[in-house]
Amino acid sequence: MGSHEETPPDRWRRSVRCGASNGCVEVARLDDGAIHVRDTEDTLARLAFGPDEWRRFTDDAKEGRFDNP
Repeated sequence: MGSHEETPPDRWRRSVRCGASNGCVEVARLDDGAIHVRDTEDTLARLAFGPDEWRRFTDDAKEGRFDNP
């Protein structure tokens, strides 16, 4: 996984579904393949995932595994 050093600002992406709200998450893909995720309201706290972990997470989200019943 990538280091927790400062991620360049141009790497962070926010969903277009977020709109003008600031209650979203942002995702950044680093050169080493690591994925960083942060809350737009607390940009200092972030999670780091390896490419395979991120792929499993996004696949599960697309399949609805995290949806409320």
